[in-house]
Amino acid sequence: MTRENEIRVKQLLARDARVQALFESLRKEADEVLSQSPVKHRLIGPRLLDQSRRCLSRVYLLATVYRLSGERRYADRAIKEMLTAAGFPDWNPSHFLDTAEMTHALAIGYDWLYDVLDSQQRQTIRQAIVEKGLREGEKVYRKGTWWTKTPWNWNQVCNGGMTLGALAVADEEPELAQYIVAQAIRSVPIAMANYAPDGAWAEGPGYWSYATHYTVYMLAGLQSALGTDFGLSDLPGFDKAGHFRIHVVGPSGLAFNFADGSARVGSAAPMFWLATRFGKPLYAWHEREVIKGRTPLHLWWYNDQSADINQESVAKWFRGADIVTLWSDWTDQAVFVGFKGGDNAVNHSHLELGTFVLDAQGLRWVLDLGPDDYNLPGYFGNQRWTYYRLGTQGQNTLLLNGQNQNPRAEAPVIAFWNGSNGSHAVVDLSAAYSDDAQPGTGPSSRVLRGIAVFGRDAVLLQDEITGHRGKELQWQIHTEAKVRLRSNTATLTQGNRQITAEILSPPDLTFETQSANPPPPQRQNEGVTKLVIRTKLPDQPFRLAVVFWCNPTAKRAPVSLRPLQEWEGQVTPRK
Repeated sequence: MTRENEIRVKQLLARDARVQALFESLRKEADEVLSQSPVKHRLIGPRLLDQSRRCLSRVYLLATVYRLSGERRYADRAIKEMLTAAGFPDWNPSHFLDTAEMTHALAIGYDWLYDVLDSQQRQTIRQAIVEKGLREGEKVYRKGTWWTKTPWNWNQVCNGGMTLGALAVADEEPELAQYIVAQAIRSVPIAMANYAPDGAWAEGPGYWSYATHYTVYMLAGLQSALGTDFGLSDLPGFDKAGHFRIHVVGPSGLAFNFADGSARVGSAAPMFWLATRFGKPLYAWHEREVIKGRTPLHLWWYNDQSADINQESVAKWFRGADIVTLWSDWTDQAVFVGFKGGDNAVNHSHLELGTFVLDAQGLRWVLDLGPDDYNLPGYFGNQRWTYYRLGTQGQNTLLLNGQNQNPRAEAPVIAFWNGSNGSHAVVDLSAAYSDDAQPGTGPSSRVLRGIAVFGRDAVLLQDEITGHRGKELQWQIHTEAKVRLRSNTATLTQGNRQITAEILSPPDLTFETQSANPPPPQRQNEGVTKLVIRTKLPDQPFRLAVVFWCNPTAKRAPVSLRPLQEWEGQVTPRK
C-alpha cells in the first residue's frame, strides 16, 4: 500500500460502483470487529496459528478502512490488536508458521499506521517485530532449520512473513533486516521451483492458495519497498500459477480438493497482482467475476481488466504435478472432472492416486472428502495412513485387498487428449499397487485408469488391471447424492437433478453401497454414501468400465470401449 496506490484506490472509490460496494462491505466487517475482544495467547494443539491469522486479518481490515475513510476509530482498534499481540510472551516459534504470520500482521500495521502511532506504540510494536519475530527467524536461518530448505508451503509462508517484518523495520534495524531479506531471497526459490513448468501446486489447491498468497506478499513487499523482487517473479512457471487456480475450481464452485484441502474455495487477491504483473487479464476476470473476492487486498490490487474465458483450453494437463482437469465447456452447467496422478510422497498428500471428482448440472456428484483434524494423534506421523480420509479407503480410486496404496508411489499421466469430440487422460497406477513403488512396472503387473469426457452427456471411467489375479478389487466413489440401485446401474439424485452410473464392462457386475463413516474421533461424513463395485480379479487381464450419464434429457449414444493403450495422445511420462 504505497501513497500512489492509495491515491489510485481513492479515485476508483469515487467513480467505480463495484469498488464502492467492496469498500462498504469491508467497512461493515470492520464495524463488527470494533466491539470484539482482541487476540489471545491460546494454543490449539501445538499451534497459535488461528490467533496469528485473526490478528493479521483484523490489521489488514482495520488499517485499510482507516486509510480510505480517515476515521481514527479503525486505526485505534488495529493498534489495540497489535499491542495485545506485542505483549504475548512469544509468538510460538516452535511452530514457525505462527511466528511468521504474526510478524506479517504487525509489520503491515506498523507500516500502514505509522503516522498515527505515538512514539511509545512504535517502540513497543517495533521491538515485538524484532525480538519475537526477526530474532527467532535469524536463529532458524543460522541453524539451517528444515523449512529454509523445504520445497513446500512452509518455505514461502515463513520467508514471506520474515521478509515483511524485516522491510518494516529496515531503517531502524538495517543489519538484521539485510540478513533476513538476503536469507529469504536465497531460500524461497527452492519452493517456487514447484510452480514449474505450468503453475500447478502438488500440495493441492488449498495449499496453492496459502503458498501463492505468501509468495506474492513477499514479492509485492520487496517491489514496493526496494523497487525490485530480485528476479524472483521471473522464476519458471510462476507466471502461469493463475491457470491452475482457474482450472481446478469446478462449475459447482467447488475445488478439486486433493491432498489436505477443503473443497470450499476461498478468495485469492494475488490473482489480481499476478494479472497485473504478468499481463494476464484472465486471472483478474476469474477472481472478480467468478470468485468475487472481497478482502482488503482486493481493493489495493484491484484490477478491472476483462477477458474471454472461451479462449482458454477446456482440458489441461499440469505436467509438473500430473494433475488433469477436463471441462466440457466454460459454463456453470459444464461437465467437469478433476483427475489425479502425481506422487503419494508429496507433502500433505493422501494415498489417492487415480482419484477424481465430477461436476455436472452445476453440482458436485463425486466428491473428495478432504482432510481430517490436524490434531489427531500421528496425523503427520506414523498414524497418518490409518485415518479414513487420508488412506486409500477414503478415496475415489481402486482398493486392492483392502490395502492402502504404496506411500512412495508415483502415477504418471501416459495419455492426454483434447479434441473436438471430447477430452481424456490415462494414468499409470501400477506403482501404487506394487511393493517397489516404481511407475511402469511392466505388463506382468499393471494398473491403468482412463477418464474421458464426452461433452455434457457422459463421462467414461475405465480401469485395466493385469497381474493381480485372485485379489479383491473394490471400485469406489463418494457422493452426497441419494443413491438408488438397480442391477448394474445407480441413479444419483440431488434435489430435482439426476445422473446415472452404469457398469458397461463386465455387464454382470452390480453396484452396492457402504458406510463412509469411520470410527470417532475421526470426522464423520454425514450425508455421504460410498458407492462400490466388488469383484475378485481373474487370471486374465481385467477391464472395468463405468459410464456416468450426466444429461438425463440427452439420447444415450453407444460408448465404444477401446484398450487404454489405444487412446489418443499417448505420451512419454516425465522423468
